[in-house]
Amino acid sequence: MAKANRVYKQKAPVSKNDQVKADIIDLTYQGMGVAKVAGFPLFVANGLPGEQAVLIVTKVLKNYGFARIKTLVKPSPDRVPLKDQLALTTGIAPMANLSYPAQLAWKQRQVRELFKKAQLRVAVAPTIGMDDPTHYRNKAQVPTQMVNGRLETGFYRRGSHKLIPTDSFYIQDENVDEAIRVTRDVLQEFGVTAYDEESGKGLIRHVMARYGKATGQLMVVLVTAKERIPEKEGIIEALRARLPKMVSLVQNVNAQKTNVIMGQENHLLWGQPEIEDQLLGKAYLIGPNSFYQVNPATTAKLYSLARDMADLKATDTVIDAYCGIGTIALTVADRVKKVLGVEVVEPAIEDARKNAKLNGVWNADFVVADAPEQMHKWASEGKTADVVFVDPPRKGLTKDFIESVGVMKPDRLIYVSCNPATLARDVKDLIEQGYEVAGRVQPVDQFPQTMHVEAVVKLVRAK
Repeated sequence: MAKANRVYKQKAPVSKNDQVKADIIDLTYQGMGVAKVAGFPLFVANGLPGEQAVLIVTKVLKNYGFARIKTLVKPSPDRVPLKDQLALTTGIAPMANLSYPAQLAWKQRQVRELFKKAQLRVAVAPTIGMDDPTHYRNKAQVPTQMVNGRLETGFYRRGSHKLIPTDSFYIQDENVDEAIRVTRDVLQEFGVTAYDEESGKGLIRHVMARYGKATGQLMVVLVTAKERIPEKEGIIEALRARLPKMVSLVQNVNAQKTNVIMGQENHLLWGQPEIEDQLLGKAYLIGPNSFYQVNPATTAKLYSLARDMADLKATDTVIDAYCGIGTIALTVADRVKKVLGVEVVEPAIEDARKNAKLNGVWNADFVVADAPEQMHKWASEGKTADVVFVDPPRKGLTKDFIESVGVMKPDRLIYVSCNPATLARDVKDLIEQGYEVAGRVQPVDQFPQTMHVEAVVKLVRAK
């Protein structure tokens, strides 16, 4: 993997607009090719490892620079023709130029290298992928901007706030794409303006769509900077007429000057406040602010894998830390005696309790608390668990959480990770608490065409 942060101590050997011939030797986490000229790193848009190219230098900084390909002298055998150039231009799908088998191999290698860097000798299995690695996302939050006097939806050019209008987002479900497209057209017809973050004028900040793949239910959310929507009734009727799968239309008000997409204030404009989807035989209610995995096909594989790794018994007590809306907890509840879920986000716990009731699950309790604090509290009270599932945010587990696991001493810990760098770090710390890795680390391609990789690993108490 590229050491992008290695300091280059001499004067840069290239200047802006120079042409240089170089080999592409690696990929960054942003999907840029890496070339080196006299040891000086150049990050190359649309460059792939194994390629040789004539580059035009576009920007030079102190320790690295950027370049674009003028002529591809030797293309990679893994390069595929781009069906949609915007996928790379906007960063929607930064690996779309790399064949899918090569993407899966790169992700396996990424996980292996990170464990090696952490000085852990751990086997890493081949990445589990998808049959069709496109149009998989069941949710989109698409920004709006005024372009030539009318509201447009699209994505920002990489590294800028310049919106590129587009109708297709390549990795989103076609129903989500259609919802975004139709909503944009309706807003244009009614003369609704996009919010401008510099002037503070305008109304629509984002258009969000969520789709339940198992149920066919669609939710559209208008994220607005103000509460009043002009021509509201007409907009509602037009969207109802043109989006027959829509069962929920919500306004989310975000009046803050912030980069955060969603506000906390929701108004139901029409239909149901939530949509329903199904995962591994359980039903889930999903609201505008609910956390729900965006790729249900691989989420089912990931959670099945985690459940099977846990070797669950009917007498087991299980903790689901960072439980969200209860997906892992409810997936395993039928096989164990008791499940305890903990999550710091109160609305997520409310969703988890509703989902437990919806599925007739009565052996799951959900607690609103910081997971490390709650684990310490349970451990100090002498409570224990046979199995702990963790699915933390990208920053991984805290030292406090890992120490509480050492005190509680569950037999098995199943770690579902969205960041293999923090996974490797945390596994090393868990080994110091008396655990060992059982079997192989299993990468799962939850986000095809991007650099992200999920992984799941089982740890057991060392004998």
